[in-house]
Amino acid sequence: MDILKDLKERGLVQQITDDQGLEKQLKENVITLYCGFDPTADSLHIGHLVPALMLKRFQQAGHRPIALIGGGTGMIGDPSGRSTERQLNDEKTVQHFSDQIKRQLATILDFGNDENGAVARNNAEWLGNMTLIEFLRDTGKHFSINYMLAKDSVQSRLENGISFTEFTYMILQSFDFLNLYEKENCTLQIGGSDQWGNITAGMELIRRSRTEQDETKVFGLTVPLITKADGTKFGKTAGGAIWLDPEKTSPYEFYQFWINTDDRDVIKFLKYFTFLEITEVEELERELEAAPEKRVPHIRLAEEMTTLVHGKEALAQAQKISAALFSGDIKALNGKEIEQGFKDVPTVDLVKEEKALIDVLVEAKISPSKRQAREDIQNGAVYINGDRQQELTYNLDENDRIDDTFTIIRRGKKKYFLIRFK
Repeated sequence: MDILKDLKERGLVQQITDDQGLEKQLKENVITLYCGFDPTADSLHIGHLVPALMLKRFQQAGHRPIALIGGGTGMIGDPSGRSTERQLNDEKTVQHFSDQIKRQLATILDFGNDENGAVARNNAEWLGNMTLIEFLRDTGKHFSINYMLAKDSVQSRLENGISFTEFTYMILQSFDFLNLYEKENCTLQIGGSDQWGNITAGMELIRRSRTEQDETKVFGLTVPLITKADGTKFGKTAGGAIWLDPEKTSPYEFYQFWINTDDRDVIKFLKYFTFLEITEVEELERELEAAPEKRVPHIRLAEEMTTLVHGKEALAQAQKISAALFSGDIKALNGKEIEQGFKDVPTVDLVKEEKALIDVLVEAKISPSKRQAREDIQNGAVYINGDRQQELTYNLDENDRIDDTFTIIRRGKKKYFLIRFK
């Protein structure tokens, strides 16, 4: 497999330090490469997927990936791509975040014992034991202030100010590359386009630190910043970030994010995020042009991504919820699926007892008054678990509770309310 050719066809290469040299190395040797993931939250989000999947692509091509968890650099904060200082977390929090991220990466990469089995490393192992004097004498001496000021990650912060703490981040990341080069024979670092300055700084540190007899070449490669056609930030919705943790973003929400991709973005995202052959993506593009209303590429994108991150069982569940909501057959869902599908609708807790529908509509603020509740029922605007209910004296009882806990009431065409009986 010509991995570099495939990456270019997918539009996944922004910059390479030595295109021909890297291509030669990839064809002739099994190389070790790494990408860093700083633990700034207890979960990765879909913005992290491209670099994580880049490691997977290299692994599938026979190379050895290192997932570097920034337990050390995460205590400092990367200034790249930010206009303000990051909030610093304590050591216990960073350790917890690091453990969570490592578990998530293990679902994407193959941490096996083969020649190209992925490995996870945490830079707290070497940065945490380094003294300030060691850092200044052995590493800091290789970086001039002028060199660092010329980097975009620093330049972009000079107007608003940058602390000495974040100013040194570049040197710490450079030391990571040097350490992995010396101990793991790692010769390629990959990252987002905002990491170009940090990556090339690491290559410079390796060049300055090694002996004259060592002629091993090292390389850097960045992936492009993902943008959406409508100008909004990729991976963000009205509800916030799209997380890989199913407790923070349910598989159903995850599935819906991809299936709602803009027509202008869907083919690009199929190339970026899935492992479909380019010829298959091109066929999906033709289907989009011929019948855009069928949304065939969108469905395929949602299926591939949900399976990749959450597994086939979660995909089946997300599809079941989607089908039930589309058809209005709410009773086909169980309690867990109800919680996923109606996570963001207004929710009201009521005591588990038989209760008049009119009273429930008012108590749950579905209708503003009993008079309006009666009108809504008589006009056929009220649905219980997908079924229209026009009986004014109707009482909600155990037969209306899914898993003896949930009732979905719809008022009008689109206003859903979740009643949770306790």
